[in-house]
Amino acid sequence: MSVTDTKHYDVVIVGAGMVGASLACVLTKSSSASKLKLLLVEASPVFSNKSPQQPGFDTRSTVLSAGTMAYFAQMDLAKSLLPSAEPITHIHVSDQGRFGSVQLNASDEGVDALGYVVANASLGQILNQSLLEASGLELCAPVTVASIKPCAAGMQLELSGMKNSDTSDDVSAKTMITTSLVILAEGGRSTLCEQLGIYHQRTAYEQSALIANVAFSAPHGGRAYERFTPKGPLALLPLADHDSQHRAALIWTHASDGIEEIIAMNDKDLLAQLQKEFGQRVGTFTRIGKRSVYPLSLQVAQEQIRPGLVLLGNVAHSLHPVAGQGFNLALRDAMALSHNIAESMQMGVSPGSFPQLQKYLRAVQRDQLDTISFSDYMTRLFSSDNIFLAWARKSGMASIDLLPPLKHYLSRQAMGLGHARVPQL
Repeated sequence: MSVTDTKHYDVVIVGAGMVGASLACVLTKSSSASKLKLLLVEASPVFSNKSPQQPGFDTRSTVLSAGTMAYFAQMDLAKSLLPSAEPITHIHVSDQGRFGSVQLNASDEGVDALGYVVANASLGQILNQSLLEASGLELCAPVTVASIKPCAAGMQLELSGMKNSDTSDDVSAKTMITTSLVILAEGGRSTLCEQLGIYHQRTAYEQSALIANVAFSAPHGGRAYERFTPKGPLALLPLADHDSQHRAALIWTHASDGIEEIIAMNDKDLLAQLQKEFGQRVGTFTRIGKRSVYPLSLQVAQEQIRPGLVLLGNVAHSLHPVAGQGFNLALRDAMALSHNIAESMQMGVSPGSFPQLQKYLRAVQRDQLDTISFSDYMTRLFSSDNIFLAWARKSGMASIDLLPPLKHYLSRQAMGLGHARVPQL
């Protein structure tokens, strides 16, 4: 394809990670799908295997709220996800060294689960299979976007590695396309954002998270734990048993200037330290798998929309992982955006129309603000040894556990139903 025969699309999604792939899936199932010329561009190959292998001990996972699973049901993907999903039926929140805890239960909310923990590999495979089977979607991978800039049609993209559909040969490094709307869903470290001059407001927590899977002696019973310690939050998310071992995903936060000491520990010493911090709620910790460490910050884009452009997922907002709300918030944004695009197509207006995108942003802003503020507030409140904040934590936990309306609000937030209008499973 040469510059002279530039191809035009209604929507181009850049990035086929969990957020970009989910948006592509829902757009192919929308009422306006037959009218929509949709391109999904991904820098890595997109594979699928209809016979999934049993995930290994160290498989990374994602928390899907009940609201998120309801969205996947709308996409006809929930039935494929549920067999490999571990339900969260209880959430136990505690503050180390202080009395009081909060217990959130699915039964109190009249649901089967407050959320589900799904292996990233399983979720990715199911999304990829849906993409490969979708009609009305052009999927190009591996392809990179070299540049992006405004043009009369909306946005012009320069692609590298795109195949010519007639010859299956690699085309020149300067394949140009235009689109009415570009959706950047390529993750938090977007070079395209830098190229466009879109900057992020970043608040460093001065913390790093150690992420690993752990095994222990007692069944978790579908219970997720959030334990706040003076060093930072500690979360355990229930996973399916592996080789007769009870497992959970560990997110263990430490001050960044002390994380090296934790990393340097051998498995035995690290498990002993974890046992000391967490107690005997799941019995004795017996194994810790492959460790990963990530510096933590709150990152929010100063612009989420421009004419012909939307930022989606971590490139729009990146949250502290302990509450597991990052992907769930991003998916709610994606569902609102898909509705906005479908409405644009039905109205016969460009999906990149700035007034339409402003309408999308107004629809999601309250949810974004509340979720980001709540996550940030809880992180700061429970990561301080200040005596007044400690008193507030103790009083707050007592109030939450004694007042059903407060527990209901927290449960709705955990389920991703605080603002989103989603169907029940």
